[in-house]
Amino acid sequence: MLKRKFVRTSLFANGLVFFIATVNGTDNKQAVNTSVTEDVGPIVRQLQAFDSSFIDLNEFPDSVLINAPKIHLNASVVKFVKDYNKKNEECLQKIKERSGSPFLMMDSIFTKYHLPVELKYLAVVESELTAKARSHAGATGPWQLMASTARDLSLKVRGRYDERTNYYKSTIAAAKYLRDLYNQFGDWLLVIAAYNSGPGKVLYAIKVTGSHNFWVLQRFLPAETRGHVKRFIATHYYFEGTGGITTLTKKEALAYKNVVSGYIAKQRIELEKNKITGAEVTSLGKADAEKK
Repeated sequence: MLKRKFVRTSLFANGLVFFIATVNGTDNKQAVNTSVTEDVGPIVRQLQAFDSSFIDLNEFPDSVLINAPKIHLNASVVKFVKDYNKKNEECLQKIKERSGSPFLMMDSIFTKYHLPVELKYLAVVESELTAKARSHAGATGPWQLMASTARDLSLKVRGRYDERTNYYKSTIAAAKYLRDLYNQFGDWLLVIAAYNSGPGKVLYAIKVTGSHNFWVLQRFLPAETRGHVKRFIATHYYFEGTGGITTLTKKEALAYKNVVSGYIAKQRIELEKNKITGAEVTSLGKADAEKK
């Protein structure tokens, strides 16, 4: 299975270090106000995930948006992601080919709950999008929920009737759980870690290290959980071709948002200048025509 094959790769991978400047301060509303619509391109959607103020980007031509600052990984991580894609390409391609309907449904649910739609890639890591997947520990369904957690999230699990295998209902449950975890940790990498190991182990790692940075506290998490987060990041890169708000720490995401904000502000000024220049040229052309 993809998950098992990736575990062997990810657990021996070096820690992922991002080439993104960190800044002081907090942003408690990070990603919670995400606005995702079906009528925007992938670049706009990714930027909107970082800040709702990026909602009005349709005024910019694609040539401007495509040159927006990118999320970069260091050389060792790029190699890791490339190796992963190469090793698992056949399996990932098959998943991608049958992901259309499940992803469309997941997008609508995550949008409804104001969550980044890229969280759908967690289901790829968890179950390869297999509705009846079951782990040795008893986690079941596309989101690999344990029975007790599922019941807490209002899913019915009794005998042969198990709503964890229902794509729609289990995705709603997963969305609620991910939302609650984000409200607790405010950092998507910690959310992914807590989804795998439970919040208690993440809280312990935070207490021991005094840090909320996944890359600092990861050594105090179970090996499976460390690998789980890295599997999610690699899967995100496979499907999106880039990172996103769910692949960054809170500080990294805030730093990236600030960089993009500066870029957008500069491009907006240039756009206004071009409009003014265009209007002046048009006015001069009319004046010359009138003289003739």
